[in-house]
Amino acid sequence: MALTLSPAEAGLALVFGYLLGSIPFGLLLTRAFGAGDLRKIGSGNIGATNVLRTGRKGLAAATLLLDAGKAGVAYVIAALMLGDSGAGLAAAAGAFLGHLYPVWLGFKGGKGVATFIGGLIAASWPAALTFAVVWLGVAATTRYSSASALAASVAAPLAALALGEKQVAFTFGILAALVWIKHAANIRRLASGTEPRIGAKA
Repeated sequence: MALTLSPAEAGLALVFGYLLGSIPFGLLLTRAFGAGDLRKIGSGNIGATNVLRTGRKGLAAATLLLDAGKAGVAYVIAALMLGDSGAGLAAAAGAFLGHLYPVWLGFKGGKGVATFIGGLIAASWPAALTFAVVWLGVAATTRYSSASALAASVAAPLAALALGEKQVAFTFGILAALVWIKHAANIRRLASGTEPRIGAKA
């Protein structure tokens, strides 16, 4: 699909993606299944890693899939409806922003890693595969979810650029910068050796 999106169409796709991305699945699932208020558990984050700290692996897996699906579905619907892959990128970016800054939770959301990868799968599966390989490699070596996400978020846009997918690389490069900003506290804990490892309970 061509990249011929008008500003109005881009804005529409962005808003659509934002509204879809702002659904806090982790919070909704943990409440629905009696795991408490996720914002008062562990890191207080609404994403799958913090859901895992409740000890509910099934809920964590469901949160991961749903948070990823928000951006993937947003990309596909927007691209098909507007006939432009640029609309898909705008919607995926909107979903990512919605997850980070959901209006329903006072703009205090998650860190966007699952939503990042979900949008990336729809936009460029080879770049998404690079993300997955780097994430798994770092996770297996360090057992730190945050370090894995930080490394993978840098590798993915570089992979897209190497593949000649400049729009994907540009969009996800910006989103990767936001991933790093949202992980500022994790970076400080990694530096001090106090970051919790994957699977640690609250």
